[in-house]
Amino acid sequence: MMQFRVGDAIVYHKPKSSFCPGPRARQVFPLEHGEEYHYVVDKFWKITKVNSDGTIEVTTRTGKKHLLEASDPNVRKADIFQHLMYRKRFPQLSEIQ
Repeated sequence: MMQFRVGDAIVYHKPKSSFCPGPRARQVFPLEHGEEYHYVVDKFWKITKVNSDGTIEVTTRTGKKHLLEASDPNVRKADIFQHLMYRKRFPQLSEIQ
């Protein structure tokens, strides 16, 4: 299991379904009858708490909190390229706290 620390930037690959995928949607597939689409949207969050039960609390750019399993395959630490390319999409913890 990946080791996370408070302040780590993560990219969460959030699965979604809708009639009209947005511009940031990727891996877009039509559902069975073609009425809806299933796709993934990357979310750029920061870790605000690491719990002993194997969960992590993350914060969005708007200050919302989410509790995720640290072992979730959709959770990845942001690499250097993502830090540089998407730095404005990661929350600034000093502004949120």
